[in-house]
Amino acid sequence: MSNKTSFLIAAPTSGSGKTTIARGLMKLYTEKGFKVQPFKCGPDYIDTKFHLAVCGRPSINLDTFMASPEHVRELFAYYGADADVCIVEGMMGLYDGYDRELGSSYEIARTLDIPVVLVVDAKSAAYSMAALISGFVNFRKDVRIAGVIFNKVGSERHYKMLCQVCDDLGVECFGYLPKSANLEQGSRYLGLDFSQHSDNNELISLLEKHIDISAISCLNIPNVGINHSQRGNKTFPTWEQNVLIARNDESFTFIYQENLDRFRQKRYFDPEKDVPSLDGIDLLYLPGGYPEKHLEQLVANQKCRKAIKDYAEHSGRIVAECGGMMYLCKEIVTDEGTYPMCNVLPYSISACKSDRKLSLGYRRFVLDGKEYRGHEFHYTQFAGAVPDSITQVYNAKGELVSTPVFCYNNVLASYTHLYQIPLEP
Repeated sequence: MSNKTSFLIAAPTSGSGKTTIARGLMKLYTEKGFKVQPFKCGPDYIDTKFHLAVCGRPSINLDTFMASPEHVRELFAYYGADADVCIVEGMMGLYDGYDRELGSSYEIARTLDIPVVLVVDAKSAAYSMAALISGFVNFRKDVRIAGVIFNKVGSERHYKMLCQVCDDLGVECFGYLPKSANLEQGSRYLGLDFSQHSDNNELISLLEKHIDISAISCLNIPNVGINHSQRGNKTFPTWEQNVLIARNDESFTFIYQENLDRFRQKRYFDPEKDVPSLDGIDLLYLPGGYPEKHLEQLVANQKCRKAIKDYAEHSGRIVAECGGMMYLCKEIVTDEGTYPMCNVLPYSISACKSDRKLSLGYRRFVLDGKEYRGHEFHYTQFAGAVPDSITQVYNAKGELVSTPVFCYNNVLASYTHLYQIPLEP
Protein backbone atom coordinates (compact mmCIF):
# COMPACT_ATOMS: atom_id res chain seq x y z
CA MET A 1 0.00 0.00 0.00
CA SER A 2 2.90 2.34 0.73
CA ASN A 3 3.82 2.24 -2.97
CA LYS A 4 0.33 3.04 -4.23
CA THR A 5 0.38 5.96 -6.68
CA SER A 6 -1.77 8.69 -5.16
CA PHE A 7 -2.05 12.38 -5.95
CA LEU A 8 -4.45 15.30 -6.12
CA ILE A 9 -4.85 17.36 -9.29
CA ALA A 10 -5.35 21.04 -8.48
CA ALA A 11 -5.07 24.40 -10.20
CA PRO A 12 -4.76 28.10 -9.40
CA THR A 13 -8.29 28.77 -10.71
CA SER A 14 -11.30 27.07 -12.21
CA GLY A 15 -11.08 26.59 -15.97
CA SER A 16 -7.38 25.72 -15.91
CA GLY A 17 -7.90 22.20 -17.25
CA LYS A 18 -8.15 20.06 -14.09
CA THR A 19 -11.01 17.92 -15.39
CA THR A 20 -9.39 17.39 -18.80
CA ILE A 21 -6.08 16.29 -17.34
CA ALA A 22 -7.64 14.28 -14.52
CA ARG A 23 -9.90 12.46 -16.98
CA GLY A 24 -6.98 11.86 -19.32
CA LEU A 25 -4.67 10.46 -16.65
CA MET A 26 -7.43 8.24 -15.30
CA LYS A 27 -8.07 6.88 -18.76
CA LEU A 28 -4.38 6.45 -19.54
CA TYR A 29 -3.67 4.47 -16.38
CA THR A 30 -6.81 2.38 -16.94
CA GLU A 31 -5.78 1.54 -20.50
CA LYS A 32 -2.38 0.46 -19.19
CA GLY A 33 -4.13 -2.14 -17.06
CA PHE A 34 -4.05 -0.40 -13.67
CA LYS A 35 -7.00 -0.28 -11.29
CA VAL A 36 -7.73 3.41 -10.95
CA GLN A 37 -9.91 4.73 -8.12
CA PRO A 38 -11.20 8.25 -8.83
CA PHE A 39 -12.13 10.81 -6.18
CA LYS A 40 -13.57 14.31 -6.38
CA CYS A 41 -13.06 17.14 -3.90
CA GLY A 42 -16.28 18.81 -2.82
CA PRO A 43 -19.94 18.04 -3.47
CA ASP A 44 -19.76 17.97 -7.27
CA TYR A 45 -21.87 15.29 -8.99
CA ILE A 46 -20.90 16.04 -12.58
CA ASP A 47 -17.14 15.57 -12.75
CA THR A 48 -17.71 12.21 -11.09
CA LYS A 49 -19.68 11.14 -14.17
CA PHE A 50 -16.57 11.63 -16.29
CA HIS A 51 -14.54 9.64 -13.78
CA LEU A 52 -16.93 6.70 -13.86
CA ALA A 53 -16.97 6.73 -17.65
CA VAL A 54 -13.20 6.42 -18.00
CA CYS A 55 -12.33 4.32 -14.92
CA GLY A 56 -15.30 1.97 -14.79
CA ARG A 57 -15.43 2.59 -11.03
CA PRO A 58 -17.68 5.05 -9.20
CA SER A 59 -15.96 8.24 -8.13
CA ILE A 60 -16.12 9.15 -4.44
CA ASN A 61 -16.72 12.67 -3.12
CA LEU A 62 -14.32 13.91 -0.44
CA ASP A 63 -15.68 16.91 1.44
CA THR A 64 -14.52 18.36 4.75
CA PHE A 65 -17.67 20.43 5.29
CA MET A 66 -20.10 17.55 4.90
CA ALA A 67 -17.85 14.99 6.61
CA SER A 68 -15.16 14.97 9.28
CA PRO A 69 -11.45 14.73 8.37
CA GLU A 70 -11.41 11.25 9.91
CA HIS A 71 -14.28 10.15 7.71
CA VAL A 72 -12.57 11.58 4.61
CA ARG A 73 -9.47 9.54 5.41
CA GLU A 74 -11.58 6.44 5.94
CA LEU A 75 -13.32 6.94 2.59
CA PHE A 76 -10.01 7.35 0.79
CA ALA A 77 -8.54 4.23 2.38
CA TYR A 78 -11.67 2.12 1.96
CA TYR A 79 -12.40 2.87 -1.69
CA GLY A 80 -8.75 2.91 -2.69
CA ALA A 81 -7.86 -0.33 -0.93
CA ASP A 82 -7.71 -2.50 -4.07
CA ALA A 83 -6.61 0.25 -6.47
CA ASP A 84 -3.19 0.68 -8.01
CA VAL A 85 -3.67 4.40 -8.60
CA CYS A 86 -5.78 6.87 -6.62
CA ILE A 87 -6.44 10.17 -8.42
CA VAL A 88 -8.25 12.99 -6.64
CA GLU A 89 -9.60 15.80 -8.79
CA GLY A 90 -9.66 19.13 -6.97
CA MET A 91 -12.24 21.88 -7.19
CA MET A 92 -11.92 25.58 -8.08
CA GLY A 93 -8.52 26.97 -7.12
CA LEU A 94 -6.28 25.00 -4.77
CA TYR A 95 -6.94 27.23 -1.75
CA ASP A 96 -10.57 28.17 -2.55
CA GLY A 97 -12.94 27.00 0.20
CA TYR A 98 -16.24 28.00 1.73
CA ASP A 99 -14.38 30.17 4.27
CA ARG A 100 -10.89 31.04 3.12
CA GLU A 101 -9.15 27.66 2.68
CA LEU A 102 -11.65 25.65 4.75
CA GLY A 103 -13.19 22.94 2.59
CA SER A 104 -10.71 23.53 -0.22
CA SER A 105 -8.68 21.08 -2.29
CA TYR A 106 -5.71 22.12 -0.18
CA GLU A 107 -7.50 20.95 2.94
CA ILE A 108 -8.25 17.58 1.30
CA ALA A 109 -4.61 17.16 0.27
CA ARG A 110 -3.46 18.07 3.77
CA THR A 111 -6.02 15.76 5.38
CA LEU A 112 -4.91 12.82 3.24
CA ASP A 113 -1.24 13.81 3.18
CA ILE A 114 -1.06 13.28 -0.58
CA PRO A 115 1.05 15.27 -3.08
CA VAL A 116 -0.47 17.86 -5.40
CA VAL A 117 0.00 18.12 -9.16
CA LEU A 118 -0.69 21.74 -10.11
CA VAL A 119 -2.32 22.30 -13.52
CA VAL A 120 -1.46 25.79 -14.76
CA ASP A 121 -3.08 27.54 -17.72
CA ALA A 122 -0.02 29.01 -19.44
CA LYS A 123 -1.84 30.71 -22.29
CA SER A 124 -0.40 34.16 -23.05
CA ALA A 125 2.26 33.99 -20.35
CA ALA A 126 5.82 32.76 -19.91
CA TYR A 127 8.22 33.83 -17.13
CA SER A 128 5.40 35.59 -15.28
CA MET A 129 4.35 32.08 -14.35
CA ALA A 130 7.27 32.11 -11.89
CA ALA A 131 5.50 34.52 -9.57
CA LEU A 132 2.27 32.55 -9.71
CA ILE A 133 3.82 29.12 -9.16
CA SER A 134 6.15 30.41 -6.43
CA GLY A 135 3.15 31.82 -4.60
CA PHE A 136 1.24 28.56 -4.71
CA VAL A 137 4.23 26.46 -3.68
CA ASN A 138 5.19 28.67 -0.74
CA PHE A 139 1.81 29.91 0.49
CA ARG A 140 1.28 26.88 2.77
CA LYS A 141 4.08 24.61 3.92
CA ASP A 142 1.86 21.77 5.17
CA VAL A 143 1.03 20.50 1.69
CA ARG A 144 3.48 19.32 -0.97
CA ILE A 145 3.13 20.53 -4.54
CA ALA A 146 5.02 17.76 -6.28
CA GLY A 147 5.12 19.38 -9.70
CA VAL A 148 3.38 21.27 -12.47
CA ILE A 149 1.59 20.40 -15.69
CA PHE A 150 1.20 23.33 -18.06
CA ASN A 151 -1.96 23.55 -20.13
CA LYS A 152 -2.72 25.41 -23.39
CA VAL A 153 0.95 25.72 -24.35
CA GLY A 154 1.41 27.45 -27.69
CA SER A 155 4.59 25.83 -29.00
CA GLU A 156 7.75 23.92 -28.09
CA ARG A 157 9.52 27.26 -27.66
CA HIS A 158 6.80 28.38 -25.28
CA TYR A 159 7.22 25.16 -23.29
CA LYS A 160 11.00 25.62 -23.01
CA MET A 161 10.39 29.06 -21.50
CA LEU A 162 8.00 27.51 -18.97
CA CYS A 163 10.57 24.84 -18.12
CA GLN A 164 12.97 27.64 -17.21
CA VAL A 165 10.41 28.79 -14.66
CA CYS A 166 10.35 25.37 -13.01
CA ASP A 167 14.15 25.05 -13.12
CA ASP A 168 14.61 28.40 -11.41
CA LEU A 169 12.04 27.56 -8.71
CA GLY A 170 13.25 24.01 -8.16
CA VAL A 171 9.79 22.66 -9.03
CA GLU A 172 9.40 19.55 -11.12
CA CYS A 173 7.71 19.99 -14.49
CA PHE A 174 5.69 16.91 -15.45
CA GLY A 175 5.03 18.18 -18.97
CA TYR A 176 2.29 19.99 -20.83
CA LEU A 177 -0.74 19.87 -23.06
CA PRO A 178 -0.77 22.02 -26.19
CA LYS A 179 -3.66 24.24 -27.18
CA SER A 180 -6.42 22.14 -28.73
CA ALA A 181 -10.03 23.09 -29.32
CA ASN A 182 -10.94 19.40 -29.28
CA LEU A 183 -9.97 19.14 -25.61
CA GLU A 184 -12.36 21.83 -24.45
CA GLN A 185 -15.31 20.42 -22.50
CA GLY A 186 -18.84 21.35 -23.39
CA SER A 187 -20.96 23.07 -20.75
CA ARG A 188 -24.57 23.31 -19.77
CA TYR A 189 -26.49 25.33 -17.24
CA LEU A 190 -25.69 23.10 -14.28
CA GLY A 191 -22.05 22.51 -15.13
CA LEU A 192 -20.12 20.24 -17.44
CA ASP A 193 -22.12 18.24 -19.94
CA PHE A 194 -21.91 14.57 -18.92
CA SER A 195 -24.55 13.47 -21.40
CA GLN A 196 -21.90 13.15 -24.07
CA HIS A 197 -18.32 12.10 -23.43
CA SER A 198 -15.76 13.37 -25.93
CA ASP A 199 -13.37 11.02 -27.64
CA ASN A 200 -10.34 10.35 -25.44
CA ASN A 201 -8.02 9.24 -28.23
CA GLU A 202 -6.44 12.63 -28.92
CA LEU A 203 -6.12 13.40 -25.23
CA ILE A 204 -4.43 10.09 -24.47
CA SER A 205 -2.06 10.55 -27.39
CA LEU A 206 -1.08 14.03 -26.22
CA LEU A 207 -0.58 12.89 -22.64
CA GLU A 208 1.69 10.05 -23.70
CA LYS A 209 3.68 12.39 -25.92
CA HIS A 210 4.04 15.39 -23.63
CA ILE A 211 3.58 14.20 -20.00
CA ASP A 212 6.17 12.32 -17.93
CA ILE A 213 3.88 9.54 -16.71
CA SER A 214 6.77 7.64 -15.08
CA ALA A 215 7.53 10.63 -12.84
CA ILE A 216 3.87 11.02 -11.85
CA SER A 217 3.71 7.29 -11.10
CA CYS A 218 6.34 7.78 -8.41
CA LEU A 219 3.98 9.95 -6.39
CA ASN A 220 2.73 7.93 -3.46
CA ILE A 221 1.18 8.22 -0.06
CA PRO A 222 3.20 6.91 2.85
CA ASN A 223 0.41 7.24 5.43
CA VAL A 224 -3.10 8.67 5.73
CA GLY A 225 -3.51 8.18 9.46
CA ILE A 226 -5.06 4.71 9.29
CA ASN A 227 -3.35 1.44 10.12
CA HIS A 228 -2.24 0.02 6.77
CA SER A 229 -3.08 -3.52 7.79
CA GLN A 230 -6.70 -2.52 8.41
CA ARG A 231 -7.40 -0.82 5.10
CA GLY A 232 -8.34 -3.80 3.03
CA ASN A 233 -10.65 -5.18 5.71
CA LYS A 234 -12.40 -2.00 6.80
CA THR A 235 -16.12 -1.86 6.09
CA PHE A 236 -18.67 0.87 6.65
CA PRO A 237 -21.81 0.19 8.66
CA THR A 238 -24.70 -0.62 6.35
CA TRP A 239 -28.32 0.39 6.59
CA GLU A 240 -30.79 -2.45 6.76
CA GLN A 241 -33.69 -0.54 5.21
CA ASN A 242 -35.17 -1.89 1.98
CA VAL A 243 -34.89 1.13 -0.29
CA LEU A 244 -36.27 1.84 -3.75
CA ILE A 245 -34.25 4.44 -5.64
CA ALA A 246 -35.26 6.52 -8.65
CA ARG A 247 -32.44 6.42 -11.17
CA ASN A 248 -32.04 7.79 -14.66
CA ASP A 249 -29.05 9.05 -16.63
CA GLU A 250 -30.23 12.66 -16.28
CA SER A 251 -33.59 13.03 -14.51
CA PHE A 252 -32.50 11.35 -11.26
CA THR A 253 -28.77 10.94 -11.23
CA PHE A 254 -27.16 13.00 -8.46
CA ILE A 255 -26.42 10.42 -5.77
CA TYR A 256 -23.42 10.14 -3.48
CA GLN A 257 -21.92 6.70 -4.06
CA GLU A 258 -21.31 6.23 -0.35
CA ASN A 259 -25.06 6.49 0.31
CA LEU A 260 -25.76 3.79 -2.28
CA ASP A 261 -23.11 1.50 -0.88
CA ARG A 262 -24.51 1.73 2.63
CA PHE A 263 -27.91 0.32 1.61
CA ARG A 264 -27.85 -3.44 2.04
CA GLN A 265 -31.15 -3.93 0.17
CA LYS A 266 -31.78 -1.61 -2.77
CA ARG A 267 -33.66 -1.64 -6.03
CA TYR A 268 -33.85 0.93 -8.81
CA PHE A 269 -36.57 2.20 -11.10
CA ASP A 270 -36.76 4.78 -13.86
CA PRO A 271 -39.64 7.27 -13.33
CA GLU A 272 -39.66 7.95 -17.06
CA LYS A 273 -40.39 4.32 -17.98
CA ASP A 274 -41.23 2.11 -14.99
CA VAL A 275 -44.21 1.68 -12.70
CA PRO A 276 -42.57 0.79 -9.39
CA SER A 277 -43.79 -1.77 -6.91
CA LEU A 278 -43.83 0.05 -3.58
CA ASP A 279 -45.02 -2.85 -1.44
CA GLY A 280 -42.67 -3.87 1.34
CA ILE A 281 -40.17 -1.04 0.99
CA ASP A 282 -38.94 1.05 3.93
CA LEU A 283 -37.86 4.08 1.92
CA LEU A 284 -38.44 5.64 -1.49
CA TYR A 285 -35.44 7.78 -2.40
CA LEU A 286 -35.87 10.44 -5.11
CA PRO A 287 -32.46 12.04 -5.72
CA GLY A 288 -31.70 15.14 -7.76
CA GLY A 289 -31.03 15.49 -11.45
CA TYR A 290 -32.54 17.27 -14.43
CA PRO A 291 -36.28 16.44 -14.36
CA GLU A 292 -37.00 19.77 -16.05
CA LYS A 293 -35.18 18.43 -19.12
CA HIS A 294 -37.45 15.36 -19.38
CA LEU A 295 -40.88 16.67 -18.47
CA GLU A 296 -42.79 15.09 -21.34
CA GLN A 297 -41.51 11.62 -20.43
CA LEU A 298 -42.28 12.11 -16.73
CA VAL A 299 -45.79 13.37 -17.49
CA ALA A 300 -46.44 10.48 -19.87
CA ASN A 301 -45.73 7.93 -17.12
CA GLN A 302 -48.91 8.77 -15.23
CA LYS A 303 -49.09 5.40 -13.46
CA CYS A 304 -45.72 6.00 -11.84
CA ARG A 305 -46.73 9.43 -10.59
CA LYS A 306 -49.99 8.06 -9.20
CA ALA A 307 -48.22 5.19 -7.44
CA ILE A 308 -45.87 7.62 -5.72
CA LYS A 309 -48.77 9.93 -4.80
CA ASP A 310 -50.69 7.01 -3.26
CA TYR A 311 -47.59 5.82 -1.41
CA ALA A 312 -47.07 9.28 0.11
CA GLU A 313 -50.74 9.63 1.10
CA HIS A 314 -50.55 6.30 2.92
CA SER A 315 -47.59 7.52 4.99
CA GLY A 316 -44.90 5.88 2.90
CA ARG A 317 -41.42 7.10 3.79
CA ILE A 318 -39.90 9.34 1.06
CA VAL A 319 -36.71 11.39 0.93
CA ALA A 320 -36.64 13.76 -2.06
CA GLU A 321 -33.74 16.03 -2.96
CA CYS A 322 -33.75 18.94 -5.43
CA GLY A 323 -34.99 17.35 -8.68
CA GLY A 324 -36.71 14.67 -6.63
CA MET A 325 -38.50 17.36 -4.65
CA MET A 326 -39.53 19.06 -7.88
CA TYR A 327 -40.99 15.76 -9.06
CA LEU A 328 -43.11 15.56 -5.90
CA CYS A 329 -44.54 19.05 -6.43
CA LYS A 330 -47.85 19.91 -8.07
CA GLU A 331 -46.31 21.03 -11.36
CA ILE A 332 -43.27 22.37 -13.16
CA VAL A 333 -43.79 25.44 -15.33
CA THR A 334 -41.55 26.19 -18.31
CA ASP A 335 -41.68 28.63 -21.20
CA GLU A 336 -43.32 25.84 -23.21
CA GLY A 337 -46.12 25.09 -20.76
CA THR A 338 -47.19 23.56 -17.46
CA TYR A 339 -46.38 19.94 -16.66
CA PRO A 340 -48.18 18.06 -13.85
CA MET A 341 -45.97 16.13 -11.45
CA CYS A 342 -46.86 13.86 -8.49
CA ASN A 343 -48.81 16.53 -6.56
CA VAL A 344 -47.58 15.30 -3.19
CA LEU A 345 -46.37 18.81 -2.31
CA PRO A 346 -48.77 21.66 -3.27
CA TYR A 347 -46.13 23.84 -4.90
CA SER A 348 -45.35 25.01 -8.43
CA ILE A 349 -41.75 25.09 -9.64
CA SER A 350 -40.71 27.57 -12.31
CA ALA A 351 -38.09 26.53 -14.85
CA CYS A 352 -38.85 29.57 -17.02
CA LYS A 353 -35.87 31.50 -18.32
CA SER A 354 -37.14 34.71 -16.74
CA ASP A 355 -37.14 33.08 -13.30
CA ARG A 356 -33.76 31.39 -13.53
CA LYS A 357 -31.59 32.27 -10.57
CA LEU A 358 -28.58 30.42 -9.28
CA SER A 359 -28.93 29.03 -5.77
CA LEU A 360 -25.59 27.58 -4.76
CA GLY A 361 -23.74 26.60 -1.62
CA TYR A 362 -23.39 24.32 1.35
CA ARG A 363 -26.42 23.86 3.56
CA ARG A 364 -27.02 22.54 7.07
CA PHE A 365 -30.08 22.22 9.26
CA VAL A 366 -31.23 20.43 12.41
CA LEU A 367 -34.17 18.06 12.33
CA ASP A 368 -35.37 16.05 15.31
CA GLY A 369 -32.20 16.89 17.18
CA LYS A 370 -29.83 15.73 14.44
CA GLU A 371 -27.80 17.97 12.14
CA TYR A 372 -27.80 17.27 8.40
CA ARG A 373 -25.38 18.72 5.91
CA GLY A 374 -25.51 18.94 2.15
CA HIS A 375 -25.25 21.14 -0.91
CA GLU A 376 -27.64 23.18 -3.03
CA PHE A 377 -27.15 23.91 -6.73
CA HIS A 378 -30.05 24.78 -9.02
CA TYR A 379 -31.55 27.47 -11.23
CA THR A 380 -35.24 26.60 -10.89
CA GLN A 381 -37.29 28.42 -8.27
CA PHE A 382 -40.58 28.19 -6.46
CA ALA A 383 -43.27 30.02 -8.42
CA GLY A 384 -44.39 32.87 -6.17
CA ALA A 385 -43.37 33.22 -2.54
CA VAL A 386 -40.96 30.73 -1.02
CA PRO A 387 -42.99 28.29 1.12
CA ASP A 388 -42.47 28.03 4.86
CA SER A 389 -39.84 25.65 6.15
CA ILE A 390 -40.12 23.22 9.06
CA THR A 391 -36.59 24.17 10.16
CA GLN A 392 -34.12 26.98 9.63
CA VAL A 393 -31.44 26.30 7.02
CA TYR A 394 -27.95 27.80 7.25
CA ASN A 395 -24.99 28.06 4.90
CA ALA A 396 -21.44 26.99 5.72
CA LYS A 397 -20.69 30.27 7.50
CA GLY A 398 -23.75 29.98 9.72
CA GLU A 399 -25.76 32.58 7.82
CA LEU A 400 -29.51 32.12 7.36
CA VAL A 401 -30.72 31.04 3.92
CA SER A 402 -34.28 30.81 2.65
CA THR A 403 -34.08 27.23 1.36
CA PRO A 404 -37.17 25.47 2.75
CA VAL A 405 -37.34 21.95 4.13
CA PHE A 406 -40.74 20.22 3.84
CA CYS A 407 -42.29 17.46 5.85
CA TYR A 408 -45.62 15.94 4.79
CA ASN A 409 -46.76 12.70 6.38
CA ASN A 410 -43.51 10.71 6.16
CA VAL A 411 -42.12 12.75 3.27
CA LEU A 412 -38.96 14.82 3.73
CA ALA A 413 -38.10 17.07 0.80
CA SER A 414 -35.82 20.00 0.04
CA TYR A 415 -33.62 21.55 -2.63
CA THR A 416 -30.65 20.38 -0.55
CA HIS A 417 -28.71 17.30 -1.68
CA LEU A 418 -28.03 15.55 1.61
CA TYR A 419 -24.72 13.88 2.30
CA GLN A 420 -26.34 11.40 4.67
CA ILE A 421 -29.95 10.42 4.03
CA PRO A 422 -32.35 10.63 6.99
CA LEU A 423 -33.70 7.13 7.48
CA GLU A 424 -36.17 7.61 10.31
CA PRO A 425 -39.58 9.33 9.95
